[in-house]
Amino acid sequence: MPASRSYDPLPSYRPVAGEVAGGWSVPAADLPLGPLVLAVDGPAALDWTALADGVADAVRSAGRVADLLDVRDHYAAAADERVAAAPVPADDPFFTPLSRGEVADLFDAVPRPGRPGRDGVTVVFGPGAALCGPDVLWYADLPKRYAEAAVAKGELPIGANLGRPGEPGDLVRLFYTDWPVLDRHRDAIAGRVDRWIDVQDTARPASLDGAALRGTLAHLARGPVRTRPYFNSTPWGGQWAASELGFTPRAGNTALGYELIAPEAGVLVGEKDGPRVELPFQLLCVLHPREMLGEDAHRRFGTSFPIRFDYLDTVGGGNLSLHLHPREQYMREVFGWPYTQHETYYVTAAEDGARVLLGLTEQADVEALRSQVEDSIAHGTPVPVEDHVQSHPATVGQLFMIPAGTPHASGAGNLVLEVSATPYLYSLRLYDWLRKDARGASRPLPHRHGFANLDTERRGADVMKDLVQQPRTLRAGEGWREEVVGALPEMFYAVHRLVVAPDAEIGDDTAGRFHILNVAAGEGAVIETDDGRTHTLAFAETLTVPAAVGAYRVRAVGGEEVRIVKALVVEP
Repeated sequence: MPASRSYDPLPSYRPVAGEVAGGWSVPAADLPLGPLVLAVDGPAALDWTALADGVADAVRSAGRVADLLDVRDHYAAAADERVAAAPVPADDPFFTPLSRGEVADLFDAVPRPGRPGRDGVTVVFGPGAALCGPDVLWYADLPKRYAEAAVAKGELPIGANLGRPGEPGDLVRLFYTDWPVLDRHRDAIAGRVDRWIDVQDTARPASLDGAALRGTLAHLARGPVRTRPYFNSTPWGGQWAASELGFTPRAGNTALGYELIAPEAGVLVGEKDGPRVELPFQLLCVLHPREMLGEDAHRRFGTSFPIRFDYLDTVGGGNLSLHLHPREQYMREVFGWPYTQHETYYVTAAEDGARVLLGLTEQADVEALRSQVEDSIAHGTPVPVEDHVQSHPATVGQLFMIPAGTPHASGAGNLVLEVSATPYLYSLRLYDWLRKDARGASRPLPHRHGFANLDTERRGADVMKDLVQQPRTLRAGEGWREEVVGALPEMFYAVHRLVVAPDAEIGDDTAGRFHILNVAAGEGAVIETDDGRTHTLAFAETLTVPAAVGAYRVRAVGGEEVRIVKALVVEP
C-alpha cells in the first residue's frame, strides 16, 4: 500500500507521446525547412516584446532569417470599443457583463504576410496571430495567476490589455473583457496548435509539440487529475495554509486557496526534475467534453466545468464581507452568465468560537438593513449584522448550503472548503466591517445589486432546516459509508461525504458524470481505477475524477478514519 504523504503544491503528470522542451532552441529547430509564416498567438497580458525577441534570436541562431510582425500594430482604431464589455446598468461602477466580442473584431483586415525568401521565417506574434493563415501555429501562455498579479501591480509593459494600452491595476478589463474574448479564441484554435509554450520565464520557456499536447490531454481526460493549487492574499485572510501546508503568503496571508477553479486552473506536465508546462484545465473540457463532464453535464453546461473547490482561510484573520450572489434570472439577464453561483461551505478547521453567518433571522427588517448599509457606506457607521443575519457555530464537518440570494459570510477563525458553482466574478457585497485595504481604501460595496437579489422568503427556522442539513446515509458497508451532507432542489449539484475506516475501501462509479474529491479529514487516500491508474490524495488535496473513469475505488491511508468531500452534478 502506498504510504501517506504531505500536501503536494506541485502535482505533475508525465507527458504522452513526447517530452517537455526547455528554452527556445528546440522549438526553433523543429520548424519545417523552407520559407514559412510562424504565428505565435496568446493572451494580451504577456511580455510580447521579450517573447518575440526570444523567438527571433532562436530562429537566427538556427541559421535562418527572421522577420517580425506585431499583429497588435494592425488592430483597428475602434478595436477597444468592439470587444469591450458594456457596463450594466449604464456606468455601473462595480461590474460589467462578460464580453461577447471575438478576436476577429480587433481587425478591419487581418494582416496576410507575404512568403519570406529562401529559408526565412516571418514571425507574426500577438493576440489574434492565428488568424493570419500561418504555416505553423504556436500558442504562448502565461498562467492566469501571474497575469493577474502583474496587471494589478502594473508590471507588464504597455499593451497588457486587449485592444488598448494597459493601465496598472486594470483588473476589470482583464477579467470581464480580455479573458472571455481570448479564452474563446484559445479554445477555438487549441485543436490545431503545433506547439504549446509556457512563458512563465520568457528567456527559458517550457513547451510541448502539438502531438504531445493533444496526446497528454486525451490521457488526462480519462483518469483522475489534480490541478496546481495556489493561494492569494486579501485584507481578511488568515494563516492556516501557511502554517499547515507550507505555502508562503505573498502579502502576509493565505486567504484564497485555489484548488480547482476551471477558468484559471492549470495542470502541470513534465518530469519532476525537468522543465514543466502548465496546461489550462479548461483545455481538457474543450477537447474532451464528454470524457471530462459526461453527456448530461456537457449538454447543460457546454464546455464550462460547472463546479469549483477553493479554500477560504480566516484562521488568524478576519470575517469575510457580508455578501450574496445573483439569482439565476438576474445572472443571465444582467451579467450574462448562463448559470449562477450557488455555494456551500464545508468547515475543515475552526478555532474555538468561530462562526458562520448565513440566512436572514426571523425578525430581519430588510428595509432597516438597507438603510444601515447605505448609512455605513456614506458615513462609516457599523452595521449590526446579527440583528438581520443568523450566526451559526462553525462545527468541523458541517456543511452550510448557500443558494444564490442568501446573505452569508465565513467568520474569523475558519478554514472553509467552498464547494461552489464555477461563476466567481459577481460577489454582491453589502458590508465589509469598515475594513480598509493596504492603500487605505474601502472595498467596493455593490449593495444595490445585492438587495435586488436578496432572498427575503427563506428566514428563521427555514434556514436551519434547509441550509444547515444533517448528514444522511446513502449507502454503507464494512468500514465505510457514503453520506449526503447537502442537496437542495434549486441547486444543480450535491455534496456527499465518503467516510472510510483505516485500511478499508469503498467502491464508487462516476456513472457518466464527473466527481470531485477532497480529503477533509485523515491522512489521505488512494484512488484506483479499473484501467490500472493509481492516484494518491493527501489531506486538503482535491482531485477531479472525469466522467469517463467509470468504476473506481477509494482506500484509506494511515491509521485513522478518512473523510472525503465529494461533489457531483445531479439530475435535473
